[in-house]
Amino acid sequence: MVFISKYCKKGLYDQLRKHLGPVLKTLAAQKECQIEEGHLLPDHVHMLIDIPLKYSVAQVVGYIKGKSAIYIARTFLGHKLNYGGHHFWARGYYVSTVGRDEKTIREYIKKQEEHDRKLDQWNLFDRTPQDPS
Repeated sequence: MVFISKYCKKGLYDQLRKHLGPVLKTLAAQKECQIEEGHLLPDHVHMLIDIPLKYSVAQVVGYIKGKSAIYIARTFLGHKLNYGGHHFWARGYYVSTVGRDEKTIREYIKKQEEHDRKLDQWNLFDRTPQDPS
């Protein structure tokens, strides 16, 4: 499962991500789910999650994203009331089932931050010079 922060707020999310791991694990456990593998990157989340058959993927993802957004709003943004409009995560998510390639998926999640860092460095040097006129 992959989902991103709204507008890819790398700065804000980067400050919060060290606090989000335990929160996401707790929320998953409340839906009887087990996060098998996970990695919080500067602007998105990768998780290999075991979801019981009695819950749909959409139920679990909606619950985790919604409750974590409320947690972020209350804890880090100073919002005291539980009202609508806490849009920390972007709409949508990517999800795929895992079968025989579970080992490959686990390795991908573990190495994703290193891969993103290399892409960011590559993009710094890949810019074409602007014409000053």
